[in-house]
Amino acid sequence: MEVKIKRLSKKELEELNVFQWPIWTKEISEFDWYYDETEICYFLEGEVEVETKDGKVYKIGKGDLVEFPKGLSCIWRVKVPVKKHYNFK
Repeated sequence: MEVKIKRLSKKELEELNVFQWPIWTKEISEFDWYYDETEICYFLEGEVEVETKDGKVYKIGKGDLVEFPKGLSCIWRVKVPVKKHYNFK
């Protein structure tokens, strides 16, 4: 399962209504996570490493638009406290 990371322009983000999505925050931590729905999120602050069960590590930070696929199991390592908009589809 592939995590998709993109950089979009402010206009593209506005077209997706990203800034209307709810906000989630998390302190420095490490935890297991399973996505029972596809999540798209936009990082306003922070830095994380997400490691999938097959050992692939994704480095994600401020300005990244990320899509986590339904069915993904992973480990989140929050290196710098996170603030992100999120939406499930």
